[in-house]
Order: sequence, then C-alpha cells, then structure tokens
Amino acid sequence: MPKILVPIDDSPTARKTLQNIVELKDRFATSLTLLHVIDTDQLAYRMIPDLQVDMVKENATKAGKKFLERAKTDLEKEGFGVDIILKFGEPRYTIAAIANDQAFDLLVIGRHQGGGKIRDVIFGSVANHVLHNVACPVLLF
Repeated sequence: MPKILVPIDDSPTARKTLQNIVELKDRFATSLTLLHVIDTDQLAYRMIPDLQVDMVKENATKAGKKFLERAKTDLEKEGFGVDIILKFGEPRYTIAAIANDQAFDLLVIGRHQGGGKIRDVIFGSVANHVLHNVACPVLLF
C-alpha cells in the first residue's frame, strides 16, 4: 500500500484538491495521510506578551485539529482510511521534511491560483518548493 501525503490548509485550493481525490478515488490508494502545518511566521507577532502567544498557539492547535478531523471524516465517508498530522513550522519546509523523513511514496498538493509569475519568482510558492525538494513523486492539482 503506497504512503500518500496530502498537505492541506483551509483554502479553496485545498478543498478542490480533496474534491479531486474523491472524484478520482478509484485511482488512489485507500489510505491517505493529511498534513496541516500551522505557519509559525503568522504567529510571530512581536507586540503581544508571551502569555498571549501561548494562548494563540493553543487556539491554533485546537482549530487545526478540528479542521483535520473534519477533512478526515469527509474522506472516511468516501471510503478512505485517513491518518492526520498537525505540525507548527513554515509550510514549505515542514511539508518537504515530513514527506522525506517519513518516506512517503507520493505527495498530492494543490497550487494556489492567482499568485502570478512575478510573485512566484520572488517568493516562490509552497507547491513549487515542495515539488523541487521532496524525494517522492508529486501530483500537483
């Protein structure tokens, strides 16, 4: 059974990626691992006290778990077996590290639309970074 990693966030692109997986479920393995990375850069606001930073991280963890559980339930209704992983970090690096460290056989990721060529050249996209930094094949939606 191939190990398939599907990084998701709460974006239209990620929802469409999951929808595509369901629509093509006859072509996928029945077991998936969903990964949600809480972007630590977005939590690094320097003007709030440490106590509130901890509270923000705790709330982000709760929201991330709830988000993953909802996606897991939706996929299980479609006949998939689903594992979930929740991590903190910079998404592009965290996704690549998990894919490589845990020896996934395939990574399925959506590419955000509308970033534009200039934005991608200057900043790069998460999908583009992952595509070039994982050892396994990548299916890009």
